[in-house]
Amino acid sequence: MAISGADVKKLREMTGAGILDCKKALTEAEGDFDKAVEILRKKGASVAAKRAERSANEGVVVTKIWNDGKSGAIVEVNCETDFVANSDDFKNFANEVLEVVVENKPADKDALMNLEIGGVKVADKLNDVIGKIGEKIEISRFAIVETENGLVVDYIHHGANLGVMIKACNVEEKTEELETMLKDIAMQIAAMRPLYVKRDEVPAEAIEKEKEIYKEVARKEGKPEQILDRIAEGKLNKYFSEVCLLEQTFVKDNTKTVGQLLDEYNKAHGTNVTIEKFYRFHVADEKK
Repeated sequence: MAISGADVKKLREMTGAGILDCKKALTEAEGDFDKAVEILRKKGASVAAKRAERSANEGVVVTKIWNDGKSGAIVEVNCETDFVANSDDFKNFANEVLEVVVENKPADKDALMNLEIGGVKVADKLNDVIGKIGEKIEISRFAIVETENGLVVDYIHHGANLGVMIKACNVEEKTEELETMLKDIAMQIAAMRPLYVKRDEVPAEAIEKEKEIYKEVARKEGKPEQILDRIAEGKLNKYFSEVCLLEQTFVKDNTKTVGQLLDEYNKAHGTNVTIEKFYRFHVADEKK
């Protein structure tokens, strides 16, 4: 049967699929729009299956702050190429996923995939986008940050492939000065890649591993066995200054650490603001 241009246009508006794919689907479905939509969705699932083993190392990180700075969400969505990462279809999908996270606060990725975007399950919407774009696309991770007595601040690096979200606590008043400082700290996290806020968060096994490395290096340098523990303990401070946010040198003023920056603010304002948690999503990092 003949498929009209109006029908193709209508199906394209319904699904966002390409003109040629819409025409083929309508022809196969003999003009039945519901069947045509199903055909296009199956095409997306087929593409997803074929590309499942491909690497999706490009993408975007998107964030949103709401509830007067007391709630925030950060989402990472990945694709195969930077060309797709910069496309409107991909960015729109990432922002739709972000809104679903904000509105529903899913407990995990499985729960997220069962929620809906415009009446369509996120899992099905993902397949639709894969079918339309033709690349592997995945929602790799997300986090929701909430605080009753604090402030949530975000930072998206140029290019949107790196994002940070900070949860600060004991905030008595949200001021421009405080937000600016926290934004600077978020940029610090983006640039310097700390793994923990403070040293008592570092797992004991990670500390022991570092100490063994330091001891082995000292041993190979001919240092006496009885002083290896002391040498290793001394070198731990350098390790903490690299992996702990509060002990890192502040990138905007190398005369102080991030912890000292925070202490100076609290002393000047009679406050006790603390950094409780942060998330750093970078599309080039190994997914956790």
